[in-house]
Amino acid sequence: MENRTHEEILAYTSDSGYIRIQRKMHAVLILSFLGGTFISFGAQTANTMAYNLLANSDTYGLGRALSGMMFGAGLMLIVFAGGELFTGNALFIVSVLDRRVKIRTMLFSWLVVYIGNFAGCLFIAWMVYHSGLFNFSDGLLGGMTIKIAAYKTSLPFHSAFLMGLMCNWLVCLAIWVLSGIRDTAGKILSIFFIIGAFVISGYEHSVANMFYIPAGILAKQNPFWLEKANTAAAQLDGLNWATLFTKNLIPVTLGNIVGGSGMVGILYWLSFSSAKPQKK
Repeated sequence: MENRTHEEILAYTSDSGYIRIQRKMHAVLILSFLGGTFISFGAQTANTMAYNLLANSDTYGLGRALSGMMFGAGLMLIVFAGGELFTGNALFIVSVLDRRVKIRTMLFSWLVVYIGNFAGCLFIAWMVYHSGLFNFSDGLLGGMTIKIAAYKTSLPFHSAFLMGLMCNWLVCLAIWVLSGIRDTAGKILSIFFIIGAFVISGYEHSVANMFYIPAGILAKQNPFWLEKANTAAAQLDGLNWATLFTKNLIPVTLGNIVGGSGMVGILYWLSFSSAKPQKK
């Protein structure tokens, strides 16, 4: 079976957005909660696979590569097991441009999915914190979790915005590519390499940060893990529930919207909508 053309991918994306926005509220919340848990599982697995390498400047690049290999498991779960993800739903803009969905309806859907993703991420962060996993390697995993979160809440607004933009540009490109591929192996490979590119580069994903930063805030409460963080006091002081939003989620989310809706959804709609297959 041949893969979809770009025009067919655009039509498929429009149909997908239209159908998913029509779902009942309870279904969207459940699938969004699951989407948050799936991304959190991928993020925690990526951290656990590479935390000891990330702690050493000589092996930092290798650590990033290993993290990139595993983080994509979260998106694979969303694609194959079913879930809603705010960043991927930036492509709903295609349904709006096709005048099948009103912009206020899309914005409300984004808000519901964002809340559901956040709830799922908080749930996994809470479970990981209480499970004792952060004690790995004599608390080094807990320390690295704090260090990552403190870094994320110390970013300047423009840096967080731009890294959010580049992140979701790649995430939505991964969704665009896998939407055109009809076989499962091809879909998996497209997720593996494209999602790996954003993780290895260190770009900022709002939903992943809904796990990373709360996990770091919780781990910070433990003096043993805090000592292992080996992070400047100023960064540690800046890691809290307020800065989760003001220093990270707000600029990163805005960047994610521009990267996904603008750099993929809008640009591809402008490029391919005139030749898109017409509905019968």
